Amino acid sequence: MAFSISAKHGLLSSKTSLYRNKMEIYNFGRMTPTASASYLSSPCLSLSLPLPLLLLLLLLLRSRDYDGFVSSLLLPEEARRSSLALRAFNVELAQVKDSVSQKTIGLMRMQFWKTAIEDIYRDDPPNQPVTAELWRAVRQHYLTKRWLLRIITEREKDLDDRAYRNLQELEAYSENTQSSLLYLLLESLGLKNVHADHAASHIGKAQGIVTCLRATPYHSSRRKVYLPMDICMLHGASQEDFIRGSREQNVRDVVYDIASQAHVHLQHARSFSSNVPATATPAFLQTVVVEDYLQRVRRADFDVFSPSLQNKNPLLPFQLYLRSWKKTY
Repeated sequence: MAFSISAKHGLLSSKTSLYRNKMEIYNFGRMTPTASASYLSSPCLSLSLPLPLLLLLLLLLRSRDYDGFVSSLLLPEEARRSSLALRAFNVELAQVKDSVSQKTIGLMRMQFWKTAIEDIYRDDPPNQPVTAELWRAVRQHYLTKRWLLRIITEREKDLDDRAYRNLQELEAYSENTQSSLLYLLLESLGLKNVHADHAASHIGKAQGIVTCLRATPYHSSRRKVYLPMDICMLHGASQEDFIRGSREQNVRDVVYDIASQAHVHLQHARSFSSNVPATATPAFLQTVVVEDYLQRVRRADFDVFSPSLQNKNPLLPFQLYLRSWKKTY
């Protein structure tokens, strides 16, 4: 079966073509990884990745960052491959914390990535799939090394495995990780615009806050709680309340306060929309994911443990495509 998701960014010729493109995005997300790799290496996307390397990247992204994976497919052709590389890099760093039993081992892996970035900028990347693709992205778009290193440094600090002391600390972490990734995506789109950067800063903070909320049931099942301590103390919610999956009002109040801050950042980002170039909006497709979760947690009355929040939204690929077609965020 042949698909093509290289939708032209502009007015489509008919409603039928819009529906067809939406179905292709949806069906692509349902392919097996091997079929996806064969599809992405086809001429219609001009990725020209070696199939085994592409398969590794797709397996990593589909399993650990499905939303980012689908969002990457909707970027303009010249930035699509670089977006996959950047998101794979981000996933590699994000999963260090959960995959090591000792902080020392985590620090060693972070040092590998610090050294790898330095080698990439010396045109001598390690023989590793993600670093090879990252090197190509750096050479093509002249990506800023500082953003890559800032992501690593912040992930390294996070190996301390403790709750955020306050909401500002969570926002700083989100700025240094999610917002830095958005700055790099903007560079891959060839954009340097102060208004786009301001929007990216707030979108990254909103995304980081929502990611923290979304991961709460998983972390609680492992007897870990990372939600800001100041808000938990304000409402009299203990870590044990989250570990046992409490659905009491004080726990919901904690979630409400945190989700409200994510909403504030999302609205603030949108206040710049009239000054943000339309060419920047593909980098901000994650606002669809953030908005979707905030709406669903509101419908669940801010019960972060509600079963309705544990399922993926099957319409998300459609929603992402429509947002990219409208060139809004």
